[in-house]
Amino acid sequence: MTKKTKDTKSRAAKGATSQRIFLVMVDETEEMRVALHYAALRARHTGGRVALLFVIEPSEFRIWGGIEALQRQESRAAAEAVLENLSAEVNEISGSMPVVHIREGRRGPELLALLDEEPSISVLVMAAGTGPVGPGSLVTSLIGKMAGAVRVPVTVVPGNLTPAQLAALA
Repeated sequence: MTKKTKDTKSRAAKGATSQRIFLVMVDETEEMRVALHYAALRARHTGGRVALLFVIEPSEFRIWGGIEALQRQESRAAAEAVLENLSAEVNEISGSMPVVHIREGRRGPELLALLDEEPSISVLVMAAGTGPVGPGSLVTSLIGKMAGAVRVPVTVVPGNLTPAQLAALA
């Protein structure tokens, strides 16, 4: 009987960690919304879940302590408001609320740190910019010099996909 209990526990633990987590890096770009919808659709179709990462980047200007603290509070409140709206959108599409992460620092290093700290994240979903600037600096870095540092597959979807095209792919 003890053996059966251990097997049951290990299967339950394995089931909890086998859920695919699709991580989306939140920013203000139009293509991020494409990545968000793709990840939410994939989560719905695979029984997975979406995770959202919002990185509050440090100000380039050094400000006095009190003003800097106020600016950090305002940045955090703005991040929380954005994530609240996006979470409702993800819930509507995928049927479950996303896991939300807010971090402070530079986007690339914070993304890599989160991936190292959260073994449950199984796929990073990004959308490539379609403008003349190219796919975006983070997409370019992840595919280029940081590619060896990423421990999960990176799915890069074209940033100009329509909702119908996303539904067909997901």
